[in-house]
Amino acid sequence: MKAPADSVVLPAHARLVARDDVWLEGNAVQQFARVAALPGCVRAVGMPDLHAGRGIPVGAAFAFADRVVPQLIGGDAGCGVRLVATSVGRMAPDLLERRAREAMEDDPLAGCDPAEVFEQVWRRGARGLAEVDGVPEALARLAAAEPEDGLRPSGDPSPYRAGYEGALGSVGGGNHFLEVARVGAPRDPASAAAIGLSAGDLVVVAHSGSRGLGGALGERWGAAVLEGDAAEPYLGELSGACRFARANRLLLAYRMLRALGATRASKIAGGFDIVHNDVAREAVGGEPVWVHRKGAAPARGDDFTIVLGSRGTPSWVMRSRDAEAGLRSVAHGAGRKMGRGEAREKIAAKYRRRELTRTELGGRVVCDDPALLLEEHPDAYKPIEPVVESLVEAGLSTVVAPLVPVLTVKR
Repeated sequence: MKAPADSVVLPAHARLVARDDVWLEGNAVQQFARVAALPGCVRAVGMPDLHAGRGIPVGAAFAFADRVVPQLIGGDAGCGVRLVATSVGRMAPDLLERRAREAMEDDPLAGCDPAEVFEQVWRRGARGLAEVDGVPEALARLAAAEPEDGLRPSGDPSPYRAGYEGALGSVGGGNHFLEVARVGAPRDPASAAAIGLSAGDLVVVAHSGSRGLGGALGERWGAAVLEGDAAEPYLGELSGACRFARANRLLLAYRMLRALGATRASKIAGGFDIVHNDVAREAVGGEPVWVHRKGAAPARGDDFTIVLGSRGTPSWVMRSRDAEAGLRSVAHGAGRKMGRGEAREKIAAKYRRRELTRTELGGRVVCDDPALLLEEHPDAYKPIEPVVESLVEAGLSTVVAPLVPVLTVKR
């Protein structure tokens, strides 16, 4: 029997950020407490979207003084989210769905050498796509406009070339998605304007990772605990995986921007890309530590971040408050309240198939996988509003604006 969350004893340096009205699974809290008690862990923060993973909880950040633990990043290294704000006001639902399906079938890298694509994105991330022969002109312009990612140099790509040279441009399974959403009424109009969000306009949200490459990275490093110079090879390979994932999200966003007719610079109002599964050298208590984020969004300085809802609830753009008490992190989403098997059983008995491709907010879902339709149904997730308010009340971030799903692609 799983223990209730409030019966788990946490180490003194561990903290859960969740209001009383946010349900936390006892098994997830047990996993969190176990990781927080590992040698070298000096600070641990569990987010309100905390949920159990494969031995490692999802929705947490852990700071280690002198070691890097690849297992805490897991097999979805580089997973994150890209937001692209557009000036497109509306599009007829049938037309948008048809264009989105067409865009997902059209491979923008079909005329490119996969080996060249891999080398460029491993070394330079999304910016590298601008240097690849055969990349469509509009995509090359978007890639060339990408800011530097600030990551350390990528490591040796040779363990990852075979099998991943043609893996870019797909959403992936699990909770990953590609979405067109409409900006709701901003809570912070000045911040919304700074990132190009205007009420009623459409945005593209791409939540995806490194498409199997991260899994290979996780298997390669296994349960290693790396100290000093021994961590350098892993950290270099992790940078390559993060760059690969960023490039993947740009490709996904480009597909939806094509569907919206918004690939030109004049139609793009702003945006950002953040990574949820990564390791970064940061200061805690005045000392350098290795902050491991596992399903947690970075919230440094006053940067923008986003807390993802389900396909039937809004996502929320947030602004960071650089809170060391939260390891400069926030929740990356609402968090699951049902396991995938439980969701398939309960939701299949409750809804007809056609109902699964429409949402209570009027959105549409493009998904050809019946199991995924059930596993990722909004009912399988916790309510988003208490999660967001938990972050605000804890002083980790402020609310900027909601993004209401219009069309969600799961495949």
